[in-house]
Amino acid sequence: MADYAHPESLVSTEWVAEHSNDGNVRLVEVDVDTSAYDQGHIAGAVGWNWTSQLQETLARDIISKSAMEELLGKAGIDNNTTVVLYGDNNNWFAAWAFWQIRLYGHGDVKLMNGGRAKWEAESRSLTTDPASVSDKTYTASEADNSIRAFREDVLAAVGAGSTSLVDVRAPAEFSGELLAPANLPQEGAQRGGHIPGAANIPWGTAVAEDGTFKSADELKDIYGGKGIDGSKPTIAYCRIGERSSHTWFVLTQLLGQSNVRNYDGSWTEYGSIVRAPIER
Repeated sequence: MADYAHPESLVSTEWVAEHSNDGNVRLVEVDVDTSAYDQGHIAGAVGWNWTSQLQETLARDIISKSAMEELLGKAGIDNNTTVVLYGDNNNWFAAWAFWQIRLYGHGDVKLMNGGRAKWEAESRSLTTDPASVSDKTYTASEADNSIRAFREDVLAAVGAGSTSLVDVRAPAEFSGELLAPANLPQEGAQRGGHIPGAANIPWGTAVAEDGTFKSADELKDIYGGKGIDGSKPTIAYCRIGERSSHTWFVLTQLLGQSNVRNYDGSWTEYGSIVRAPIER
């Protein structure tokens, strides 16, 4: 991991096994399958439900500053805590949580490389016992929207040529054949396709067979080969923003690109905007 731009943003399963009981470390599991935590998790980890705790439940948005403060505080996290996130699907929603925590100013947050799958593949222990944590007080910063793209930003970027767009969905979603991953409900957007000019680099191309991230050189070849080399501001998107958070992590934390935003409205929003240009 030493070749990555920010190796401090990743920890290995070995590191977690050695440090999970440290007083200043809090493990957090965030899964696509919201029942996975209850079926077994790393001892000491708290579980967050992405559907109810990492997004507003009425208006479509990420959680507010005050909600983030409450979420972190109830997880036993204060401003001096090292937060280590992991989850299923190679850290899809763990990366989404990472992006949100960074957006609200917490610098000491990391992903467990390989996620839940690697921990299980190494036959490391899981428990069904809930974590015992004491509430703490967390004070968040105002949202750093320099790492977040909104609809207006994306519409302005289309056709301008000054911003790189990367669509991290599967090729069948990019082409418009599917509106969502094949194993998920086909719902959300009114139209299929992709944002004009976007490069299709599926999020999974960034990970090796064991779920860990590929080397820095491999990642540079993958993204640079499609023009995502950091020479221009970049906006990443998927369907609802979690897979693009994973790519945002790769581009910013592993490759060190400095002007990358995650469009969490993603295709669910863009594919329903009246008169928005679409390619197939």
